[in-house]
Amino acid sequence: MRTPLVQLRSERVFPAVPARPAPAERSRLERRTRLLAWGGIGWHVVEFAIAIVAGLVAGSIALIGFGADSLIEALAGGVVLWLFTGTRRGSSSAERRAQQLIAVSFFLLAGYVGVEALRTLVNADHPHASWVGIGLAAFTAPTMPLLAYAKRRLGNQLHSSATVKEAAQTQLCAYLSIALLLGLGANALAGWWWADPLAALAIATVALKEGRESWRGEGCCDAC
Repeated sequence: MRTPLVQLRSERVFPAVPARPAPAERSRLERRTRLLAWGGIGWHVVEFAIAIVAGLVAGSIALIGFGADSLIEALAGGVVLWLFTGTRRGSSSAERRAQQLIAVSFFLLAGYVGVEALRTLVNADHPHASWVGIGLAAFTAPTMPLLAYAKRRLGNQLHSSATVKEAAQTQLCAYLSIALLLGLGANALAGWWWADPLAALAIATVALKEGRESWRGEGCCDAC
């Protein structure tokens, strides 16, 4: 007697998709998202003013670019507030528009900072040391990742790509702070004037990458 052959089919295992929050929980998460957005906007406006003034005084394109990024981050926070206000709450079309607006802000930053950094390198403009800028970067580098983490976690819980990408912009601020600190520090301590525009080019490159991902709709439900 022949034993029938039993064919075992392997089943694919798909990662579990987090459930969308209940209406009451979603309202609570949206309130926290708006609160973080307002707090981020307030700080970025202060950051913008300090960086721009210090950058103009020192002739530092990296510091000016950092200030421009701070202003764009404040605008991106405003986009998130717009997204979670009124009839746009939970709207997929508003979510996509918000994501594209944030992408445009990345592109504007990358274009401006990239052009000015190349101009500085070609003209061999020597920026002055800026201890105010160094202090600003040293403060921002460890604090922005904490804010970015909180925003990204809320964005994932709300299934909001725009909020996640706005968190990525806050995280970008931390990376820029490190690049700025290295560039300004090398210029101030070793006289390496070219470190300043190179730091600015690093800022522009990261901004361009983030802008492309946001425009394509990538970034929702990243790992917290």
